[in-house]
Amino acid sequence: MDGGAAVSAATPAASNGRRRRMSRLRLREAIDGYICIAPWVLGFIIFTAFPIIASFVLSFSRYTILDPPRFIGLDNYTKMVSGDPLFWQSLKVTVIYTALLVPLGTVGGYLLALLLNQAVKGVGFFRTVFYLPVVTPAIASSYLFAWILNPEIGLVNNFLASINIEGPQWFASREWVIPSFIIMSLWGLGGNMILYLAGLQGVPTVLYEAAMLDGAGAWAKFRNVTLPMTSPVIFFTFLTGMIGTFQVFTGAYVITRGGPADASLFYILYLYQNAWNYLKMGYAAGLAWVLFAIIFVLTLISLRVSGRYVYYEGAVK
Repeated sequence: MDGGAAVSAATPAASNGRRRRMSRLRLREAIDGYICIAPWVLGFIIFTAFPIIASFVLSFSRYTILDPPRFIGLDNYTKMVSGDPLFWQSLKVTVIYTALLVPLGTVGGYLLALLLNQAVKGVGFFRTVFYLPVVTPAIASSYLFAWILNPEIGLVNNFLASINIEGPQWFASREWVIPSFIIMSLWGLGGNMILYLAGLQGVPTVLYEAAMLDGAGAWAKFRNVTLPMTSPVIFFTFLTGMIGTFQVFTGAYVITRGGPADASLFYILYLYQNAWNYLKMGYAAGLAWVLFAIIFVLTLISLRVSGRYVYYEGAVK
């Protein structure tokens, strides 16, 4: 009996010892984990979270860097809506650019992907060629197109002159400056193309085989198989394209600085001018939060509408 009592007494003690060792091990693992993520968390707080909070606070103040911030309530936002014609001009320019470029970029990239999804000789070379503009620095691309579309010495106008057509002024014309930026942006269709290619190559071949057994032709297979199966990628490129075009900056800054006569005064360029040319940091912060609100609302609308047209495999509607 004494031996059995000793064993039963030792068993809880051993169990408690194992639990303590496991607790210490878990604590050490937790501490190691926190140490590993601490640099990222610290960087996020300093370089992301704090600037976001600070910009929101500054949007309700008058702040010029040279003077301390002074709280003015909603004056910055009131001025945008009722007392700043350049705010509405920059918003109009950006909306027009977005409304034209996003559909063209979405459809153009998709058509290009369909062409380059064929099993033909040399297709890898052409995929590389069309993707190269995506990895070209934006500043280099801007200077390149400033030369290509130069009204005096540019390649395009020289070619048009050779066939007796007078070329437009491109970036120097109020009527042609937005089309010029759209042409420059469409040069980077390879970004959308590579995403569409991934989507197209992910469509199960068994679906095409089933469609062929049902007597479907090329158009029927595209409409009933290819398009629905790649609709998530189409929606993704549409949404990211819309967000990206609302933030266009580099080309306008390098080539036109908003001209001629504010015809290319994109929203982010106007925000930049207020912040660094006029040192209106509070007003620029307000512009940034208005842009966030616009993009947020458009994103919510797009997500709501996408439920009707975007097919997700396995989703229940």
